[in-house]
Amino acid sequence: MTETVSSAPVEDGPVPQDRQRGRIGRPRRDAGEPRLVDEELARRLVAQAREEGVEITGSSGLLQQMMKSVLEAALTEELSDHLGYEHGDPAGRGSGNSRNGTSAKTLLTESGPVRLDTPRDRSGTFEPQIVRKGQRRLDGLDKIVLGLYAKGMSTRDITDHLLEIYDVEVSADLISSITDAVHAEVAEWQTRPLDRVYPVIFLDALVCKVRDGGSVRNKAAHLAVGVDVEGRKEVLGIWIETTEGAKFWLRVMNELKARGVEDVLIAVCDGLSGLPEAINAVWPATKVQTCIVHLIRASLRWVNYKDRKRVVAALRPIYGAATEAAARDALDALADSDLGREYPGIIRRWRDAWELVIPFFDFAPEVRRVIYTTNMIESINSELRRATRNRGHFPSDEALIKVLYLGCKELGRTRRGRGHVGRTGYVWKTALNQFDLMFPGRMYLD
Repeated sequence: MTETVSSAPVEDGPVPQDRQRGRIGRPRRDAGEPRLVDEELARRLVAQAREEGVEITGSSGLLQQMMKSVLEAALTEELSDHLGYEHGDPAGRGSGNSRNGTSAKTLLTESGPVRLDTPRDRSGTFEPQIVRKGQRRLDGLDKIVLGLYAKGMSTRDITDHLLEIYDVEVSADLISSITDAVHAEVAEWQTRPLDRVYPVIFLDALVCKVRDGGSVRNKAAHLAVGVDVEGRKEVLGIWIETTEGAKFWLRVMNELKARGVEDVLIAVCDGLSGLPEAINAVWPATKVQTCIVHLIRASLRWVNYKDRKRVVAALRPIYGAATEAAARDALDALADSDLGREYPGIIRRWRDAWELVIPFFDFAPEVRRVIYTTNMIESINSELRRATRNRGHFPSDEALIKVLYLGCKELGRTRRGRGHVGRTGYVWKTALNQFDLMFPGRMYLD
């Protein structure tokens, strides 16, 4: 076995007490945190395992033995605390309760199955918390299962993966029961209270295959991604619908309003049928802006692969124009060019959507960067598409929402408090000042 040689840590000077040390890459242990297993003890354990021919991982390996010893010791301490005296202490005589041997159980862990001897008491009142009664797996294993499920792996794929990597044999039914436990969490998340105002909300849809009755149909999973006044983005909700229309979108907007959203400054969408009208019916002052990225992508559907770079370059003067008039002149120039005559569908597409493109030119460059950037929602969509593509089709709408929710949770987009728009907070703060000038009195900076 190859030994890993670790280099000495590089000291980068003292860190002020009111400021956390910066972290790059994998988080490291803070200097103030206790290290219960020092390097010398770890080296002795590894050396002893090698001498005795014991594997580090795998069945009956060093890690499994250590986990068994630690868990059994913790359970013994719990029982002593419950009884009020240590093993062999004369104070326990006549106390009315005492130790009553152990019972064997197999616990599934990230290190493989571990056989535990769980201590018991005579009165049967001992309720261990480290490994609860009836518990057959550690919580860490559930997190592994949910993480794999969020990445689009099927229950049988997860079963095979756990057996191959962790030497843990579980049934597909157990995987299903672990993932089904998320339903209550999803229901609570879908109804959680939201902020009073969102400067920007992005609305987009993913088309997925879902079994409906005796056939598999295409259904749209609609996502609303909000950017709050601090520049943090979170997925506000997920809705599954076969057909889009004014009634569906009005229901979604009213649901967001009922959850506390009093105002939206800009709504960026893909010109879906009935959506602009539903937005303005609930928030009359909201500016509806078509998604420039989606419009460019839709334009490229008409274009041969060899011409795509030329077309993208030709479209840039349109959405990059300083004013609406300049953008219209750029569109007319494209229509009169060889590319415009070769691909008239591009021109028609932009002219049909022009009324929803126009608001883009009213915004300052700082705001344009926020609502145009592909990273805002495409970073979420790309991961979710990968997860749904791996599954092929879903047995129900609930199964699809479960995978999408877990995917958003893996990305850290199901709650507030994660990453700012752009590479630094400066980008957002600059845009925030522009929002305050453009929409006076509508920003709630509590």
